[in-house]
Amino acid sequence: MDSFKYTVISHEGMRYCNPLSSEKIETVLDLLNFVNTARVLDLASGKGELLLRLVERYGAEALGVDLASPFIAEAQAQASTRIPHKKVTFLEQDVTTLQIEPESLDLVSCLGGCHILGGFQPTLQQVKSWVKPGGYILLGDGYWKQEPQPEYLAAFGGSRDECMTHAQNVTTGPAEGLVPLYACVCNDDEWDRYEWLHLRNMELYARKHSEDPDVPELLKRIRAWRDTYVRWGRDTLGFGLYLFQK
Repeated sequence: MDSFKYTVISHEGMRYCNPLSSEKIETVLDLLNFVNTARVLDLASGKGELLLRLVERYGAEALGVDLASPFIAEAQAQASTRIPHKKVTFLEQDVTTLQIEPESLDLVSCLGGCHILGGFQPTLQQVKSWVKPGGYILLGDGYWKQEPQPEYLAAFGGSRDECMTHAQNVTTGPAEGLVPLYACVCNDDEWDRYEWLHLRNMELYARKHSEDPDVPELLKRIRAWRDTYVRWGRDTLGFGLYLFQK
């Protein structure tokens, strides 16, 4: 099965591939003091909604990088109708292979993809050199609401070290020489909407495409995740949005 098939199907109809509401993301975008010469980079950019809104709002020059070709295609289609001038580019590329000129960007963002660069703190360490003095880093990542039970970690093959607490995410900024400017977390309603839309999307796909040989595997995976979420995950795993300034 294609490595991105599960992710693409489960995010059908969603503009953002994370549980935060559009309103919370807009609140953070309100805080950015950009002019139309700003250069921004979004790692694991998904369907490109964050960059599209930055270009629409500020006229920024934007680059999005992701490996999921269906997401890249959707982002490009959205850009063709929403951005009159070619101020946004989407690349299908592994973000770990990017070569970025030091202190050349006004914003680097990564919402939900910090694991690609090794986690929250390694991502900050990697991207802070790309940002100009006074520029921003915006990360969206998980955190532990409470100590994860061993059964929960075993259920999805995770480890305790994959996340920190919300407070640790915030204080990692100063530890890396960055100033925390804003932080917020998704609430239970946002989590529920995100997780149950995943489930609904996959169940609908399976009903409509019963001939697809991947359906049994897709359903097995999503139903196991559903049971893990309602038993442990909803009370254990959170997702936060963190804005730092260099």
